[in-house]
This record gives sequence, structure tokens and C-alpha cells, in this order.
Amino acid sequence: MKNRNDFAFKMAFSKVYPMYIQKVERKGRTVAELHEVITWLTGYDEAGLAAQIEKAVDFRTFFAEAPQIHPNAPLIKGVICGVRVEEIEDPLMQKIRWMDKLVDELAKGKVMEKILR
Repeated sequence: MKNRNDFAFKMAFSKVYPMYIQKVERKGRTVAELHEVITWLTGYDEAGLAAQIEKAVDFRTFFAEAPQIHPNAPLIKGVICGVRVEEIEDPLMQKIRWMDKLVDELAKGKVMEKILR
């Protein structure tokens, strides 16, 4: 599991971000809604998010430089990639999976008030 985590940690956020956009737009959601979810979780504003994408930072840096992880983030529950997000022990992997879970909920049509706990 360690090697798999290292791979995810070193992956550029800017490489995954377009996939998040595709996923939500395919389901009728907007980039603005995606940004709202990312902003809620990380505290980045639009300029900060754009800067991280432009710098092509990896997930480790993306979350390390996040202004503030939302205090309600631990309320994100459920399964992503076959793993319960609330049971993930590595703090960075848990943050990555929180993001994945929020994007999934957005794509599945969940209302924003429920996504943003």
C-alpha cells in the first residue's frame, strides 16, 4: 500500500483536475460547483486554486499548502475506490479520498448543502 500511496502523493493535481471537470460536467454539473467543493475542503480561493494548477504541484504539496482544511471534513463518510474514507489511516491519503468523495457526490447529483456538510 505504501508504494501506491507514494504514487498518488506524487501525482500532479493539475493532471487529475481535468478528470474532475470531465466527471462533473458529464453529469450536468459545472466547474463553478466543482470549485465550490474544492474551496470548501481546502480553503483555496479561485486565485489560489489556479496558482496550484499552474504550478503543477503534486497532491502532497497541494494539501500541504491548502489554506485550511474544513473543520467538517472528517464528517465525509462513505466508500471510494472500495475503501471507507473514514477508516483511512494516512492523513494525506484521507484528504485525497475526501476530495474524490466530494467530487463523486457532486457528479451523482447530490445537493450542494448535503455535499458541504
